[in-house]
Amino acid sequence: MTKDGEDSAGRGAASLRQRPEHFSRRSFLVGSAVGLGTLGLAGCATSDDLFRAEAVKLYGPVPEEKFPIPALDMSKVDTKYLRRTVQYESKEPAGTIVVDPKNFYVYRVEGDGSATRYGANVGRDGFLWSGEAYVGRKSEWATWTPPAEMIKRQPEAAKYAHGMPGGLDNPLGARTLHLYQNGRYTLYTIYASSEPESIGTGRTSGCVGLLSQDMIHLYAQTPLKTKVVVLPT
Repeated sequence: MTKDGEDSAGRGAASLRQRPEHFSRRSFLVGSAVGLGTLGLAGCATSDDLFRAEAVKLYGPVPEEKFPIPALDMSKVDTKYLRRTVQYESKEPAGTIVVDPKNFYVYRVEGDGSATRYGANVGRDGFLWSGEAYVGRKSEWATWTPPAEMIKRQPEAAKYAHGMPGGLDNPLGARTLHLYQNGRYTLYTIYASSEPESIGTGRTSGCVGLLSQDMIHLYAQTPLKTKVVVLPT
């Protein structure tokens, strides 16, 4: 409490001592009833309710972006995939990104036995991979160009062979971390997904997607050359 608060408390206590009649049994009972009522209401709120209330703040709209991002529709995401700090023992240095495709999580190691955990989508069967990489490039509202292999599998992507400009409909979304190995781009990314219902599923061609607000949060803390570890499934 600040000094001003202490002074106020002191004056309040002196006032009560000077006028004891103001501290009546009735006022005590009324105050107790209000206090107990508040406690009762608090007791009705579950930890999940409180977490959702806090999550609403984390996943609100982001109007200052080049392409304003709407608030997350919370009904489309299981709460277990929302951002939180968790206990996480790791030998990796602080800042390392660890992808756990088996459980649909991405961790940012904080270096104190904890990590920031984000829900993710990952590669579908046949497109999963594991190993080490590093962030070789970062981009905001990147142009998306489907690789030739994707165009062969999905001919409808051919119309974007020369690139799809950044925007809310662009598959890479607001932020992208491009993963490299030995100086070469792997074609894999960690990106901002505009499809919240995809979080917790395997549906990509090997890339890893986070909710837009989560990706902006991770991107801001991730310098070039950051180590990325993708665990086996």
